[in-house]
Amino acid sequence: MKLYGYFRSSAAYRVRIALNLKGLHADQAFRHLRRGEQRSPDYLPLNPQGLVPALVLEDGSALTQSLAIIEYLDETHPQPRLVPEDAVQRARVRAFAQAIACEIHAVQNLKVLGRLRALGHGDEVVNGWAHDVIAEGLAACEALLAEEAGPFCFGSAPTLADLALVPQLYNARRFKVALDAMPRLLAAEAACQALPAFIEAAPERQPDAE
Repeated sequence: MKLYGYFRSSAAYRVRIALNLKGLHADQAFRHLRRGEQRSPDYLPLNPQGLVPALVLEDGSALTQSLAIIEYLDETHPQPRLVPEDAVQRARVRAFAQAIACEIHAVQNLKVLGRLRALGHGDEVVNGWAHDVIAEGLAACEALLAEEAGPFCFGSAPTLADLALVPQLYNARRFKVALDAMPRLLAAEAACQALPAFIEAAPERQPDAE
């Protein structure tokens, strides 16, 4: 397999964690998002959205969208499970992951921030937008975990929810979001960061890190 990503992409970060947890290897190829390499003619056939990640399978077919890629990996390599078997818990895990991927990350990513700048907004306004989106969204995520047992987001092992959370907390710190009022999220992050799969997937450990 080959994983197209960028060291600081939250979405690619999620997939790296999943591959590590399942003991799977994928050659890494890099698309520098700030240079627009994700929109190059040689890459768009793999991901017509011009986004990372894209996972190219051994048969040459390409998968896009990080949560879909992770669920594919979970279905084809089911140990350790990242999406619970119980239907209710499975829905809760997916809802938490989608709250981050669809409601937080999607509206504070590089493309959105670039469009805000193109509309004439300065860095203070643009960074403030990202800060507020992340802070509001993570506060809701904290509430979603209030009744869930730890140490991870949903119990004693990492799930799809944790794979979404850890990269988003990395982004939160980049935009100086205060996390002190989110002890449940921080506890889940600490449990994750004790695992080699999360440590090795960190942005600063990637070959293209700057």
